[in-house]
Amino acid sequence: MDQQQFSEALNKLTPQQERVLISVLAGESDSDIAEQLEIQEATVRKHVERIYRAFDTTGKSSDRPSSRSELFALFLKYKPELLVSTGKVIKDPSEFTREGTPIVTSNPFIPFSGRVEDSQLFFGREREIRRVFEVLNSGSSVALIGEEGTGKSSLLWAICQKAENYLLSSRQPIFLDLNLLHNESQFYSDLCYEIGIPESKDYQLTRNLRSYKILLAIDNVGKLTGEGFTRNIRDYLRGLAEGSNAPLKLILAATEPLNNLFKDSQEQGNTSPLAGICQEEHIHPWDEATMRAFITSRLARTSVSFSEEEIIQLIQESDGHPRKLMQLCYRTYSRYEESLQ
Repeated sequence: MDQQQFSEALNKLTPQQERVLISVLAGESDSDIAEQLEIQEATVRKHVERIYRAFDTTGKSSDRPSSRSELFALFLKYKPELLVSTGKVIKDPSEFTREGTPIVTSNPFIPFSGRVEDSQLFFGREREIRRVFEVLNSGSSVALIGEEGTGKSSLLWAICQKAENYLLSSRQPIFLDLNLLHNESQFYSDLCYEIGIPESKDYQLTRNLRSYKILLAIDNVGKLTGEGFTRNIRDYLRGLAEGSNAPLKLILAATEPLNNLFKDSQEQGNTSPLAGICQEEHIHPWDEATMRAFITSRLARTSVSFSEEEIIQLIQESDGHPRKLMQLCYRTYSRYEESLQ
């Protein structure tokens, strides 16, 4: 991206998106941004998606900035005065490393809610990532099954970012969060928008997808059981995803097995359409070794060290849930910050 493209991307943003951008660069969480701007977290996430899309100069989602550090690098190169003038990010551009990553001078356990979209902040799950791509490369689709707070959304996002290098047959990764959509019409509209094809559905959409190969990641797929959605959309997605050369390969995130999630299939004596084509990968809470490694890695670039007693308490209270561990570590680190003031 050159200076002109950067300026054009910046001009695409609305005033509210610019405010969200500054907060994203500052490392603030979706919930904090929503509270500051008095908007819904879902709206914040939608703005963030639009921001990353604005800085895409190729029309391919794989070429967009994929992390906050990459956005940092762009602003350090083309508009460093914005980083300084806000007072929210850094005091001096010299606090950046050569790679454009800021030196940690604040709480390193942010974001402490929502999915992790910064590849440098994503931690662990190497085994799960390897298994997911093994299944995808075999020609099947995947469903990530795990209870709330185990990091499914973050893992789903990370898989999309790694698809270009890990998939044997190239596919365009598309990420849809169903918590932001309320009916089938919005689903098809957003899907077409993300792919870059005319808005369509049913047979016309099938025709429009013939020349495409898409890796469609759907977060919070349980929303398909709610009002505004019917079994038809699941049947249709299955049809588009069947066969090794199908236009779609799916990777879904759900809190329970798909056969249990979609009860209407059982009532009709059938298997859930999506369960029939998705291999399930169960996402378990972190074990103690992973939790210790996570805490150590986050504290590595700070002057703070947690005591063994604190670490044991964090492990026990979080019960291996990454989101809860992040929140607990955030509070523990905050107490150290307060003691130094």
